[in-house]
Amino acid sequence: MAVSPVLVIKTIEDSVVSVRVRLYDDFSQHEIVLNSILTYWWANNLPPAIKFLELLESVIKRTINEVMPHKNLNIKYEVKADCELEKASFIDINIIEVEADEIGFKIDGKQLTVNGLSKSTEDHNDNDFLETFEKNIETPDIVLKKYKEMKK
Repeated sequence: MAVSPVLVIKTIEDSVVSVRVRLYDDFSQHEIVLNSILTYWWANNLPPAIKFLELLESVIKRTINEVMPHKNLNIKYEVKADCELEKASFIDINIIEVEADEIGFKIDGKQLTVNGLSKSTEDHNDNDFLETFEKNIETPDIVLKKYKEMKK
């Protein structure tokens, strides 16, 4: 029986999101420090919820690549928010499925909530947002080659 790689995503002290991948004795871990990136997104009028989702996908991709170099990452997740993502003050993320080159991951910490995304306390009219995202993120060949060289 083959051992499935494990993806662990968790929030530490409401301001850090940790992404860890483990396969046998090999692991990689990265952290997203929310305080500093939120300040940057607010200063540059970028939508924090959307930018956070993009960053989370990128960090998952990088963390998996460091343990298990792969060409295609398929990720499926559901997002709930208090209003449309451009103005959301919080998001709930439910990771449904993650596969790297058709190898599925056991997911520990499927649920993730990120609060404090909006710097204002506007009333959002209770227009709840719920959407499922399915993405295929491809690793460029030159980048894949570098990850494979790192694993030798």
